[in-house]
Amino acid sequence: MIIIPAIDLKDGKCVRLKQGQMNQSTIFSENPAAMAKKWLDLGAKRLHLVDLDGAFAGKPVNEDAIKSIVSEIGSEIPIQLGGGIRNLNTVENFLNSGVDSIIVGTAAVTNPGFLHEACYAFPGQIIVGLDAKDGNVAINGWAKLTGHNVIELAQKFEEYGVESVIYTDIGRDGMMSGVNIEATVKLSESLKVPVIASGGVSNIKDIEMLCDVSNIGIRGVITGTAIYEGSLDFKKAQELAEQLTG
Repeated sequence: MIIIPAIDLKDGKCVRLKQGQMNQSTIFSENPAAMAKKWLDLGAKRLHLVDLDGAFAGKPVNEDAIKSIVSEIGSEIPIQLGGGIRNLNTVENFLNSGVDSIIVGTAAVTNPGFLHEACYAFPGQIIVGLDAKDGNVAINGWAKLTGHNVIELAQKFEEYGVESVIYTDIGRDGMMSGVNIEATVKLSESLKVPVIASGGVSNIKDIEMLCDVSNIGIRGVITGTAIYEGSLDFKKAQELAEQLTG
């Protein structure tokens, strides 16, 4: 299992939000490319990148920052990118620029035909990001709950050919209240494709608990607030995950 550091971009800077609230952001770096290099140097095997402004605008906004990160570390480790990607041209442009995987979130729910087309056009490079609260899927930067059941939707998207599913418990994201292991396991057990857990990582115990269940298809966990605020030592967490899961 791998620990995947998150870089969330807002106004060209690396920030963290609390529970997806744009007005509750903390700036952690004015230089996202340098931050990406820091995680690479500490042993990151993959980077999770989100254009927060893009997620709310419905189109890419932080392209300059994304390009700078790709040129800094893109040849070293895979980069997965989400936020405001709503059409095939945007997918193609980012993949051509050196991003490895595209995360489709809101558009997967509001325009499933787009997700289907993207999976067909770019096999193995499309990840679906499902954000849920109490099992219900949320869209538009978490602003709206849809009433869709997360497991049913994930199974439908698996049939489309998504490479993996990122599951974020939005009741916990940025709150450092612990990962929702039960819900993550439940989702993973219902799918054949790998699941990447997200939301709520607070310390090394969360990593140990996820490692314990990683054999049922949990590929990794995305962490942001905990590694920026220091409650989780990224290097130690990655080393522990490698040791426990090989």
